[in-house]
Amino acid sequence: MRCPKCTGLKSSVVDSRQAEDGHTIRRRRECEECHYRFTTYERVEEKTLVVVKKDGNREQFSRDKIFNGIIRSAQKRPVSSDDIDQIVNRIEQKIRSQHDGEVASDFIGSLVMDELSELDEITYVRFASVYRSFKDVAELESLLKEVIYGNKKKEANET
Repeated sequence: MRCPKCTGLKSSVVDSRQAEDGHTIRRRRECEECHYRFTTYERVEEKTLVVVKKDGNREQFSRDKIFNGIIRSAQKRPVSSDDIDQIVNRIEQKIRSQHDGEVASDFIGSLVMDELSELDEITYVRFASVYRSFKDVAELESLLKEVIYGNKKKEANET
C-alpha cells in the first residue's frame, strides 16, 4: 500500500478490525519509511452494477452520487455524514441483494426516499422535489400533505 505522505511502497498493518457496516475491514497502517500512520478500508469487490436511467441511458452505479445527492438535500439540517453513510450502505446492500446486473434509477430513488422519510422530513422533501421533478406548486403541496399526514399517523400509533 502506497504511503499518502511520502509515497513509499512498504507499510505494515498495525491494527485491523471490522468496520461498522460489517462489510468492510478497517486497517491502520504505518509506513516503514517515514512512519506515517494512515487508515485503509478493504471490501469485497462486487460485480459491477449498471443503472438504467429514465431516458434509457446506462451508467455505472456510484455510491458517491447517492451520497452527494443526500448531502445536498441535507444542507443545514441535523443530519450527520455518518447517518448518510449508513443510509447509502443500506441502499447499496438492498440493490445488490435484489438486482444482479442492472437496476432502474427509479428503484434507487425510491429507496433513497424511503430512507429519508425516516431520517428527516425537510431532507426528504428537498430530495423529493428534485427527484420527482415537480411541475407546479400543487404537486409539492400534495407531498407536504403526505408528510404531515404520515407524521400524524405515526404519532397516533405511538400513543
